[in-house]
Amino acid sequence: MQHDLIAQARTWLAEDPDPETREELAALIEAGDTQELAARFAGTLQFGTAGLRGELGAGPLRMNRSVVIRAAAGLAAYLKAQGREGGLVVIGYDARYKSADFARDTAAVMTGAGLRAAVLPRPLPTPVLAYAIRHLGAVAGVEVTASHNPPRDNGYKVYLGDGSQIVPPADGEIAAAIAAVGPLAGVVRPEDGWETLGEEVLEAYLARTDAVLAAGSPRTARTVHTAMHGVGTSVLTAAFARAGFPEPVLVAEQAEPDPAFPTVAFPNPEEPGAMDLAFATARRAAPDLVIANDPDADRCAVAVPDPSVEGGWRMLRGDEVGALLAAHLVERGASGVFAESIVSSSLLGRIAEKAGLGYEETLTGFKWIARVDGLRYGYEEALGYCVDPEGVRDKDGITAALLVAELASVLKERGRTLLDLLDDLALAHGLHATDQLSVRVEDLSVIADAMARLREQPPTALAGLAVTSAEDLSRGTDRLPPTDGLRYHLEGARVIVRPSGTEPKLKCYLEVVVPVADAAGLPAARARGAELLAGIKRDLAAAAGI
Repeated sequence: MQHDLIAQARTWLAEDPDPETREELAALIEAGDTQELAARFAGTLQFGTAGLRGELGAGPLRMNRSVVIRAAAGLAAYLKAQGREGGLVVIGYDARYKSADFARDTAAVMTGAGLRAAVLPRPLPTPVLAYAIRHLGAVAGVEVTASHNPPRDNGYKVYLGDGSQIVPPADGEIAAAIAAVGPLAGVVRPEDGWETLGEEVLEAYLARTDAVLAAGSPRTARTVHTAMHGVGTSVLTAAFARAGFPEPVLVAEQAEPDPAFPTVAFPNPEEPGAMDLAFATARRAAPDLVIANDPDADRCAVAVPDPSVEGGWRMLRGDEVGALLAAHLVERGASGVFAESIVSSSLLGRIAEKAGLGYEETLTGFKWIARVDGLRYGYEEALGYCVDPEGVRDKDGITAALLVAELASVLKERGRTLLDLLDDLALAHGLHATDQLSVRVEDLSVIADAMARLREQPPTALAGLAVTSAEDLSRGTDRLPPTDGLRYHLEGARVIVRPSGTEPKLKCYLEVVVPVADAAGLPAARARGAELLAGIKRDLAAAAGI
């Protein structure tokens, strides 16, 4: 076994094109570190509906140039099998470690395979890549990013020519094509022959961002912005300038791209502590809003002044922003379909129904939301909003930020705030309170065990609320394809449990709906909602053994 492992590592080393990972792997072989080698060679990084994502390092279970070259070769083979020979593949990348190398390797492989390749001019937000695919008439797109994962991770996200991320069966067919790639020496990788795009593709995207705003709408909201050490600053500030908003005050420590993400443990606005510097800047600048993008700027977080909380600033939940944007679009006379994933708040459905608009629920991820027929607006609770589906068929943290700023400006003119509008929505539709129980694990078997336990012994009550139905989503429903998840409906509440598709986490999404008779009843309704959510979280953790 040990001999096989060393032999496997030596074979990998012989074809690794990257001096850094070669040196790393050679040292492990030299030291006879079979434990670490086993962690890297016990399988291969699986290509799924999120593409690839993992820790950087040598070996088939890490993100590295060898893995990326194979992925690109498999994607190229798939595209050619689909009759896309000679078609254009657009490649974007963020500012993480190795992102530029992975983008260049992808361009080389595509060119060598007889496809045309074009690389974005510099590290740019993921939505610029999603826009460029349709704008340039490409047959596919690749974004090299690990979004909001830890600094040592990177990833590889694949889009097809409709501008949406891949879904089954394409993911499985691409995975099979990757598995069929032989030795790397057989993958043709010329030194040049692809195009590096100019700034005009970004200019076209920025020109499109204006389309999300209403002509003549107020543009007075003042913002503090953090890019979370990612690539969002220059594009967001350019979009705000074009639209005529006041120039955002930048969180200086986090404004420039830095793959080390030195001021945050996890570069995700939802993680504890990630917004501390933004709030400190806001206390000095006294803006109307804080807007945060994640490192590839496809997500948008919003915080508002709230004297009732410590520090004076409150981060809005993704579901709250999702409902606010929906209400804003309804007031602007939007038509079409509103859509969200099953883990997001049911409030969107009530807003759409009252406005006489279509409404769809999808599986988790914008790869599903973006495919809804007639989509006008889609969102997901994890801070993702698609507000211009004709331009970007994916979540877009830049255009979402513009729309939030427009809404805040409209309300400001009326002497009101986003919190006032949330109160209005609670009075109109009931208080929808949401929370999440998220457990990060080192050992993935913990997640499998928890799911198995819940399937074998589903809870009959949570926080004193009877479970009225329990669905195993792995069997699919009349409206949803199969997915690894469980859904419980309770009297006045809903719970969904699923493994994360991109991180080693078990995620449980909780929602309670508390009726509210009048404004005076809001504080009691909020207290009741918080009490129920805490109880559901406690009882669900016990039922899952986590």
